[in-house]
Amino acid sequence: MPQVLDNINQANDIKKIMSQDHSKLAEEIRNFLIQNISKTGGHLASNLGVVELTMALHLFLSFPQDRLVWDVGHQAYTHKLLTGRKEYFPTLRQMDGISGFPKREESSSDSLDTGHSSTSISAALGLVKARDIKGENNKVVAVLGDGALTGGMAYEALNNAGRLKSNLIIVLNDNNMSISENVGGMANYLAKLRTNSKYTGFKQNMETTLNQMPGIGKTIVEKLKRSKDAIKYFMLPSMFFEDMGLTYIGPIDGHNISQMLTAFRAASRVNKAVVVHVLTKKGKGYQLAERYPSKFHGVDPFDVISGQPVKAEKGISYTKVFSNALVKNAEKDNRIVAITAAMPYGTGLSDFKKHYPDRFFDVGIAEEHAVTFAAGLALGGLRPVVAVYSTFLQRAYDQIIHDVCINNLPVVFAIDRAGISGRDGKTHQGIFDLSFLTHIPNLTVLAPKNRYELEEMLAYAFTLSGPTAIRFPKGDAYTGLKEYQAPIVYGKSEMILEGKEAAILAVGSMVKVGEKIAEELAQKGKKVTLVNVRFVSPLDEEILERLSANHKLFITLEENVRNGGYGQKVSDYLCKSDKRSVQHINISVPDIFVEHGSVSELHKKIGLDAESILRKIEEKMN
Repeated sequence: MPQVLDNINQANDIKKIMSQDHSKLAEEIRNFLIQNISKTGGHLASNLGVVELTMALHLFLSFPQDRLVWDVGHQAYTHKLLTGRKEYFPTLRQMDGISGFPKREESSSDSLDTGHSSTSISAALGLVKARDIKGENNKVVAVLGDGALTGGMAYEALNNAGRLKSNLIIVLNDNNMSISENVGGMANYLAKLRTNSKYTGFKQNMETTLNQMPGIGKTIVEKLKRSKDAIKYFMLPSMFFEDMGLTYIGPIDGHNISQMLTAFRAASRVNKAVVVHVLTKKGKGYQLAERYPSKFHGVDPFDVISGQPVKAEKGISYTKVFSNALVKNAEKDNRIVAITAAMPYGTGLSDFKKHYPDRFFDVGIAEEHAVTFAAGLALGGLRPVVAVYSTFLQRAYDQIIHDVCINNLPVVFAIDRAGISGRDGKTHQGIFDLSFLTHIPNLTVLAPKNRYELEEMLAYAFTLSGPTAIRFPKGDAYTGLKEYQAPIVYGKSEMILEGKEAAILAVGSMVKVGEKIAEELAQKGKKVTLVNVRFVSPLDEEILERLSANHKLFITLEENVRNGGYGQKVSDYLCKSDKRSVQHINISVPDIFVEHGSVSELHKKIGLDAESILRKIEEKMN
């Protein structure tokens, strides 16, 4: 049986679909997404929630001349479908396949490569100003979720948008969820807007009553519509957006295409920034995702009927190891508090929240605030832990330096998803943290080789008087090398195997790879040294000095870009110490943005797998 979706093969094809077929198209898109994402994994609930919204935007806009900027971008799957990428969906988030986020290389209909929150209004404002300076007349629309309004950058942009004398449409997709339930004052404010029957009921009843008055009723209604601001301010005295100088339209049913089109067309006639507030249901059309939107936000391949992952988890993840260890430490020390930026589940803080709700803080999508808030908690005598993905810690760089490290405060940064994180691609790879952290004075930076060392390092961090960062990777925690667990001594590496000629110095997750390489070389009669670096900052110069006396080759291994990483620090040490007899192989991530794929595929592609490294070492040794 032919499907309506079969007629969508390139941008703007949706305009050829009859309006009576729109609901059928929406149903087909949902089925298509569920079936495909169940095989590839990806962001499910957020995409199911914006099907009609995306359709309405595509009916309203003309691509690629009109510009649509998605906030975060993980909800742009329907947009990809409607712009000619349907046949590529079996490759979604796979190596060399299409990205799970907007990507300009894929389509001229994608306006911004994005993966972080609260950026869309700023980018859209720039596009509007560029349009006006060039004398063009295309439309510009920014789409952001209500969760993005817990991030400060969105308010900085709104502050500037209020002064705009040209059209910009800001679509606020309000599903009462970011990844986890929204928190804070803005969430409460939007809830009032959604549910204010006082305003909506008064408006509806008054209009109905006046229209029934013969002769003058309709005239009065028209005049009142033109002066509706007065009614809004009377019934809703805190009209946030309009107080900032923006026109507000809504709330509108985000699953009613006709209503949204009417609102978008009205908004496009206003020479200023207009907020169109639409209400959607995250996970719509798939009962399990509607019931558990957080669980189905980002999924691995799953069974559609049961909703269960196709592959059962093999072991305990580093995130879970951290979670358990934090709760254990908090039992002994009531000064320990935990902070997340809208990701309690992803960062492993859900258990901490359950055990110590009064010591748990979700600040929303506000990493900058999270770090300085942690500084304040530390100044007040507490021991704060900021649990955050490596990619999102980038957003709080100034606060790390200015508020935590200059003040030398005992804040612990638990940096999850450090290194190659996989299928979310270049916006989410945690490959820069060593470069931007290890040159900051006062900050101790550690990386555990296995699950046991992560537990030890977290406990150790609470004994230090200054700031500490512990970086650990995504995925199952390594359980090998358990017998090598020397006590942690500040600034000192751990010797695992002692050999001669070549010394492998491995950081965190790469110790496992170093162990495999050392075993392979031993089978070939080459006994090498293996060092667990442990402390990336401060640099353990003592062990470098000792090893350089009887080793001709250093091999450094790390899941971080080359520039500013551990290997570069070792090279700098060899140079300044004039160790000309020691050669150095720096195995690290190339100074590029790493695309999406499985972790093992990406390791092989960029030369971080054991086989590639072993080949380089043997070439040098021979």
